[in-house]
Amino acid sequence: MRAVIQRVKKASVSVDGEIVGQIGCGVVALVGVTHGDTQEQAEWLARKVAGLRIFEDNEGKMNAGLLDAGGAALVVSQFTLYADARKGRRPSFTDAAPPEVAEPLVDHFAQALHDHGVPVEAGVFQAHMLVEIHNDGPVTILLER
Repeated sequence: MRAVIQRVKKASVSVDGEIVGQIGCGVVALVGVTHGDTQEQAEWLARKVAGLRIFEDNEGKMNAGLLDAGGAALVVSQFTLYADARKGRRPSFTDAAPPEVAEPLVDHFAQALHDHGVPVEAGVFQAHMLVEIHNDGPVTILLER
C-alpha cells in the first residue's frame, strides 16, 4: 500500500458537485493499493498516519501528531499512485489492485484510522472526485508498506 499524506488547513471531496467529505485541520490521505496488499498493511499504515508527527507543537516545531493537533483525516482512494510511466507517455496501471481487492483495503485503512481515534471522512470509491486540498506548509509525506 502507498499513501501520500498531506497536512492541510482544510480539505473536501466532491462527487457530481456534492460534497461527500470535508475536514478542517488534519491530513488528506491519498491511498493506493497494489496486488498482494493485506489488512495488516492497512493497519500499519493507519497507525503510522495517526502517530505521524507532522504538526507544530507549542514551540512551533513539527513534533505533534494528528491526535495531538485535534485533526481529522480525509481518505481518498487513488489507484494512480501505482502508475508506471517509465515507458512511453501513457502510464500503465497494471500494478494497481483491481477494485474488488482495493476497495475493502481502503475501507479497512479508514476504519483502522477511526479506531485510533481519528475522525475520518472519505471520498467515494471509483467515482470521479474533485478533491480540494489546502496544503499546510506544504507538508507532503509518502508512506509505503
